[in-house]
Amino acid sequence: MDRLEAYLRDLRSYLIGFALAIALTAAAFWVVLSGALAAGTKLTVIGILGLVQLLVHLRFFLHIDHSRQKREDLDLILFTSLVVLIIVLGTAWILGNLYERMDMSM
Repeated sequence: MDRLEAYLRDLRSYLIGFALAIALTAAAFWVVLSGALAAGTKLTVIGILGLVQLLVHLRFFLHIDHSRQKREDLDLILFTSLVVLIIVLGTAWILGNLYERMDMSM
């Protein structure tokens, strides 16, 4: 009976996560297609919806929460995100520097 309860708990978590992910995706499409907001506001709202969707995926699909046993997984995800951020920002910095040095502003 214990395995059935764990299965149903996981299934419930996946279904809630799926419903939230669909709702957040639909909200982002509505923001873009409605034309009710200014361009800068649209970008801000889409960014916030993207961050919320990231949290939904971490919680409901990857089962990352504040418990002690999941702390190592969260540390690994945060470290990987930091490395990717350093690579992306470093690349943008180098390309911006090259752009300035080649004087390509026409």
